Amino acid sequence: MIILDSQSNVPLYLQLRTQIMEAIVRGELAKGDTLPSVRGLASDLGINMHTVNKTYHELESKGVIEIVPKKGAVIIANTEKQASKKQYENLGEELRPVVAEGLVCGLSEEDLHQLISNIISKIKEV
Repeated sequence: MIILDSQSNVPLYLQLRTQIMEAIVRGELAKGDTLPSVRGLASDLGINMHTVNKTYHELESKGVIEIVPKKGAVIIANTEKQASKKQYENLGEELRPVVAEGLVCGLSEEDLHQLISNIISKIKEV
């Protein structure tokens, strides 16, 4: 179940992207599953088709899904394999500003470790 918050500072396509990835982590979506069509999901969520399309293309660029003509968006992520060096580096680049912000706000390294642990626990909750 996807719930988007139009009042959030987080853009809708990022909310959708995150929720799809979290569903994969929890095992609600698995490798080989097909996501709804762009048009269908947009209609179900009451959002613009371009928002869903942007989400799907972001997920494809991250190696989470593959967009297959006439079949749709297929999950290709495998949570049991080790991240590639490129994926590791890309995540580091994305996390760096968030970690810097935490440090500027006065969080210690231990606080940041605990925060990440808490986030992982919440993502895995069913």
